[in-house]
Amino acid sequence: MFRLTQYMRELVAPTRIRPRSLPVKPVVIWNLTRRCNLKCRHCYTTSADVHFPGELSHAQALGVLDDLSAFEVPALILSGGEPLSRFDFFDLAERARALRFRHLSLSTNGTNLAGNIDRIADLAFDYVGISLDGIGQMNDWFRGVEGAFADALAGVRACKQRGVKVGLRFTLTQDNAHMLPEMLDLCDSEGVDKFYLSHLVYAGRGDKHRGEDAAHRHTRVAMDQLIDRAWVAVAEDQPLDIVTGNNDADAVYFLHWAERNFSAARVDHLRTHLAAWGGNSSGLGVANIDPQGKVHPDTYWSDYTVGNVKDTPFSRLWTGDDPMLATLRTRPRPLKGRCGACAFKSICGGNTRIRALQVSGDPWAEDPACYLGAAEIGLEADTSRLTVTPFKGKSHDPAYQFF
Repeated sequence: MFRLTQYMRELVAPTRIRPRSLPVKPVVIWNLTRRCNLKCRHCYTTSADVHFPGELSHAQALGVLDDLSAFEVPALILSGGEPLSRFDFFDLAERARALRFRHLSLSTNGTNLAGNIDRIADLAFDYVGISLDGIGQMNDWFRGVEGAFADALAGVRACKQRGVKVGLRFTLTQDNAHMLPEMLDLCDSEGVDKFYLSHLVYAGRGDKHRGEDAAHRHTRVAMDQLIDRAWVAVAEDQPLDIVTGNNDADAVYFLHWAERNFSAARVDHLRTHLAAWGGNSSGLGVANIDPQGKVHPDTYWSDYTVGNVKDTPFSRLWTGDDPMLATLRTRPRPLKGRCGACAFKSICGGNTRIRALQVSGDPWAEDPACYLGAAEIGLEADTSRLTVTPFKGKSHDPAYQFF
């Protein structure tokens, strides 16, 4: 995850750099169930509103919680499918809260939140993330159910009324890219705390619909819009926190924006912070447990399994000698193509490996969703890639060149 607003603040009010210490305890994203009441076109778990056999029993799930707590993972995200569709969701959430995880989040489609808001609020989640992929009918088309937008918006409002920190997640594709400004306006009008833009990952139904991935030009326009909005939030001390995910080239794109608008000293400080973050964290700072207990390097890498928590505790699997995890933790990674030749590997970390794998069959090939031109990654002219023209938004206005 690239924390755009946080790094924007570093340009205005620099803070001490804290290098990543090893070994890293991962943020764990736990897909509690594949059951879901929606039919999203880009669902990476290929969920549906049916029973899926082989999911963890209640006792097994409690054992996982105990192990994760003893292992001291920094954050636990309960996800799905739709996690509220799991038969014992509230029992598990109550146990997780009792174990005092440092950060406990809920990732949901939001459609069942309003009816359960009292129990959700009592659990005191640190954050509730709700997925919306457009306004009104656009979201309902993406999510395959009429009325999904209205129900999710009711969930947002219920969270705000009960003082629950809430964010919106928006997956960018060619079909909904034009709605990004409206999504940001929605955040403002509803008092949403965080906006998360997710780049499409070619996994599950997301792989089937990879042709709908936003073109590089659309991605750049979207990033300019987010950068403009993050700058306004920082300059005017507004509360909206903007983050992006699944395309670590965003950090390099932002660094180039900073180079055009800030002093060399501020840019050097930002570059050092970004290098300390290190970009893509699959298999290192992030881990996934799927509904059947299989452990993966991240939520999208379902074809590679480290082991199963039904047989071996997560803590032992994550600290074992798995060869893929060992290679993912190597810096620099053994990248090929444009990613291997890129001058910003220390910042991007090689971007999203599962996209490279899905397109080329090689997890170390270049990520096809990198939208940066050759010169922007320190290469000579690359005629095989899309030539782009920077978006002429406010972030490129000379009036924005401070410090």
